[in-house]
Amino acid sequence: MKKKIFKILFVIIIILAIVYICISRYNNKTKYNDGYVNGNTAGNLYNAGLFCENDGKVFFANPDDHNYLYSMDSSGGNLKKLCEDNAMYINADSNYVYYVRNNNKKNSKSDNEYSYFSFNNNSLCRIDRDGKNLTILDEAPCIYATLIGNYVYYLHYDNENATSLYVVGIDGKDPHMVQMDYAFTCSSVGQYFYFNSPTTGALMRFNTASNTASTIYNCHCYKPTVIDNKEAYYLDVDQKNALVHTNLENINPTTLTTDSIELYNVYGSNIYYQRTGEQPALCIIKNDGSESRTLAIGEYTAINVTSYNIYFKDFMTGTMYCTPTVNPGQITEFHPGVDE
Repeated sequence: MKKKIFKILFVIIIILAIVYICISRYNNKTKYNDGYVNGNTAGNLYNAGLFCENDGKVFFANPDDHNYLYSMDSSGGNLKKLCEDNAMYINADSNYVYYVRNNNKKNSKSDNEYSYFSFNNNSLCRIDRDGKNLTILDEAPCIYATLIGNYVYYLHYDNENATSLYVVGIDGKDPHMVQMDYAFTCSSVGQYFYFNSPTTGALMRFNTASNTASTIYNCHCYKPTVIDNKEAYYLDVDQKNALVHTNLENINPTTLTTDSIELYNVYGSNIYYQRTGEQPALCIIKNDGSESRTLAIGEYTAINVTSYNIYFKDFMTGTMYCTPTVNPGQITEFHPGVDE
């Protein structure tokens, strides 16, 4: 009788072990996207990608907790710590969050720290939306990461080639160089991303289906943002970084403001930008150049926008502020709290 019970228990244990292995393999199996999903907005990624809104959730670097990766509802509720990585260049799809860890800067206050590569600490990562199953996609120093479909395009640094354009699958397979020169990958539309040529300043389009680049418009632009493959916004180097708009189907560049601009973020019908010069300020303007006004006097950086708030940092102190995306004006410090 005892032998029979032992055999039954043994069989049950084997079955449970098999079930556990199957479930574990399923959970660890990469979930791929259907089509060319774009992981974040151009404006957010140009501004260090500290916030990313996707499917009712905002994934962000929490200024109250060492800039660790957190999630919250779009309205600010249900705060959750996903991992203790200082996160930047955050992207998301329906299954994962992608980011560059910047762990050597955990206690940094000034956002200018995000401009430099650091060995061993700037790895490109993927994590489940609930904070489980952290995967390293590229251990090398990375920056300007953008999700396009089932691949992440980013700038990779190594001692042999310095900074070059790389791509890796969201499963972590086959990271490799696709272009020797650097290219800002931030402005993605479907299978394409748009960037300024580092040598001529021309507006370029990179086709991720073929990994080839072509010239779209000969100008001297910097950090272009393209909407729906038609409307292009860029900083005009010939006008001391004035903000310019043109329709790519009917080229007719229009200067929206002659302010010298350091950073900008296009969101809906508004453009938020940091004016430089003797009177630096965070400003807002309509995307047709009308209704320009100042939101805050001073030097600010990391202008990130979600459906509820515009977030920005004081350049000197690192303090994060926010103002509503609808009817912006009332500014408060952003303190989401800490998830213990």
